[in-house]
Amino acid sequence: MIKKKIIFILFLLSSCGYQPLFVGKNTNELIFKDINSFGEKNINRKLISISGFKKDEQNFIYSKLTINSKKDIVETSKNAKGKVVSYKMIINLDLTFEDKNKEVKTKSFSESFSYNNLENKFELAEHEKQVENILINKIFEELIIYFNL
Repeated sequence: MIKKKIIFILFLLSSCGYQPLFVGKNTNELIFKDINSFGEKNINRKLISISGFKKDEQNFIYSKLTINSKKDIVETSKNAKGKVVSYKMIINLDLTFEDKNKEVKTKSFSESFSYNNLENKFELAEHEKQVENILINKIFEELIIYFNL
């Protein structure tokens, strides 16, 4: 009876092969022959920087990557005087990549975040930069999941 309990506990504690998706954030194999970017330059630079996309014309896995990004800031609510109370930032990213066999794949990512207006415009601009970085990181996490699956 005790042996059965010990075996059962060991069975429960043993690993079933589960591994989290974000272990190591493995993007080292994402090497492209050509990388093109359109739209918001700041967003494209940050995404390429944190993702580790590499350009190598000799040892590439995918032949072409095209990044098209767009950022919109929308007024979501106003008070009785017509002054903006809150905003919503939306970042859309379209990736098109082509492998060595000329097979083209397209994937779109979109993230949004709502935030309140601030009286100090400098603080509002700084807050918007932080929100933009948060949204880019969320898109990067979705990108990692997409390439790992």
